[in-house]
Amino acid sequence: MKLLKPVQKWLPAVLASAILLPLGAQDVSAASAAPAVTIVLDDVKLPVPVSPINRNGTILLPFRKIAEALGVNAVWVPATKSVVAKGKGAGGQAVEVHLTLGQKTATINEVKYALNAAPVMSNDSVLVPLAFFSQAFGANVSWDGPAKTVRVVSPQREMRLLGFYAVGAYSQLALTNDMNDVAFGWTQVDYNGEIALKDTTGDRWYWPQPAGDDTPESIVAQVNANGSGSYLAVLGKDGKGQLMKMLTDQTLRDASIERLHALAKDNAFGGIMLDFEGLGWHDDPVMAQSALNAYVKQLVAAVKPDGIKVSLAVPPLNGEYKGYDYAALAKMADELVIMAYDYGDNKKPQPNAKVDEAIDKAIATGAPQSKLLLAINLDAENETSVDDKLGLAKRHGLGGAAFWRLGIFTDAERAAIGRTATKIGG
Repeated sequence: MKLLKPVQKWLPAVLASAILLPLGAQDVSAASAAPAVTIVLDDVKLPVPVSPINRNGTILLPFRKIAEALGVNAVWVPATKSVVAKGKGAGGQAVEVHLTLGQKTATINEVKYALNAAPVMSNDSVLVPLAFFSQAFGANVSWDGPAKTVRVVSPQREMRLLGFYAVGAYSQLALTNDMNDVAFGWTQVDYNGEIALKDTTGDRWYWPQPAGDDTPESIVAQVNANGSGSYLAVLGKDGKGQLMKMLTDQTLRDASIERLHALAKDNAFGGIMLDFEGLGWHDDPVMAQSALNAYVKQLVAAVKPDGIKVSLAVPPLNGEYKGYDYAALAKMADELVIMAYDYGDNKKPQPNAKVDEAIDKAIATGAPQSKLLLAINLDAENETSVDDKLGLAKRHGLGGAAFWRLGIFTDAERAAIGRTATKIGG
């Protein structure tokens, strides 16, 4: 993660930002447009709808996108020609800001502060001093003059954090305490379309042997006792058609649901996580979507009376597999984990533009953002890129993030994650 100068140490030029609002008074001429300025939020470029302008030597930057990306709600009040912005400060405390066109005084939680520049209106946008706003809401901002780039780092935020615990994760069992939920990858769909506790496919998803006094059952009990949620995760791949076979054969479908229900209930798992991959590649995508929807509906009906959740890890909508109906699945499932990776080399950091696109497509289906978690593959990411992905999750207001997997976190990655996000409830 790039460490940025705090707002108190800015260059003398005052940075400002704008929010798209109705036309109003005090328009600034478009002739004052400054050379192209790029805004980078959490190391990822932030597209903005209004070109920056230069007014009396002060660079003015678009704000609505910045506000939304920081989780801040800004409202234009026509009667007073003012902006009211509500969000959270760096410490998570509630913050309310009032700024008025033409006035060089603003308030943060009813305390008055002097501004270096008064808010103005330009091209349907109200421009607000970014230094003041960032100081109020805890973002760190720096100005890179030669690159004509504003760099913004969002403050640490609470979000749902889920860790996948598979074979090889035992060395980092203690990291389960940093997660709101843990998904134990201990079952798979075998080539016969049946739920298996042994590794019959070579994917290494199987019920593990005890490690000394630690048994699979005791590990789940420990996670539950520490206040984290526990999922039984089941991997199903369709490389040889075994997944579609299970989904469409009534006998296999009924048997698999009965088995998963019993395993979850008997071993005190709070939920079932379906990691069903490859649908829509061999078969008609619409048929695959229908089969998966029917399976999830039947599974939810079976386990819900026992208070067992159902969530899914799903391929991204900008990937190769089209057998996933996000809109329908989101209505039935508790959460969807977007596996936005494997774009080319899966051992290198994944392209932020593709991850951003995957999130946009997921939201466009109407799936509630609170139900969406961004999966981050630590086989591919590193300490300089993992915060990019977390920043995208925050930018889009997602419910949280999921990490593949415990057992491969480096100390540097843990530190980068900790600066960016923390689990809900601390």
